[in-house]
Formats: sequence, structure tokens, C-alpha cells
Amino acid sequence: MTEASWGDDTRNPLIDWRMSASLEDVPRGDDDLAEVTSLGGAVRAWIELDPVHRAAATLTPERPVWIDGVSNSSFEGSGIAVLAERVPPADAQGH
Repeated sequence: MTEASWGDDTRNPLIDWRMSASLEDVPRGDDDLAEVTSLGGAVRAWIELDPVHRAAATLTPERPVWIDGVSNSSFEGSGIAVLAERVPPADAQGH
């Protein structure tokens, strides 16, 4: 009998929430400037945006992130929402 393995980490390595990431196309005062922070910080900042800015935002991590066996080098709208479902609380990272 062969043993099945669910949640294979080789297809979905752990997300490095501390890597640098850029959150773009979101308001910063009177301008729409990119914010460079940790991936976790960028996702949490996206969560705080209004729906219009959430839909327009682009998040680019310093390295690709694997979600459901697919490597992603950039995220927009619903793609960022997928990360938001997985992001740990800020205090869990020591921030």
C-alpha cells in the first residue's frame, strides 16, 4: 500500500513573509507612491485599503511566492487577497 502525502511542501514552500516587497498603485498622501516593506507588511497595508485601491494595487515580492503549486512573481487584486488569507499577524513575526 502506498502512503499519500497531503500538503506537499515541495510544491508549496513556506512563504517568507520577511522578504522585501513593493506595494504599488496605492495612495501615499497626495501621490500614488510605491511602498517597500516586508511581504507581510505590504499585505497587511493592502488589507487596510478601500476596495477601489485594493483592486488597483500591485504587489511585487523580491522573490517569487508559490501558491497552490504555481510560482507568482507579482500579485494584483484577488491574488493579493489569497496572500491576505495566509498572512500571519504582525506580532507573530516580531514586528
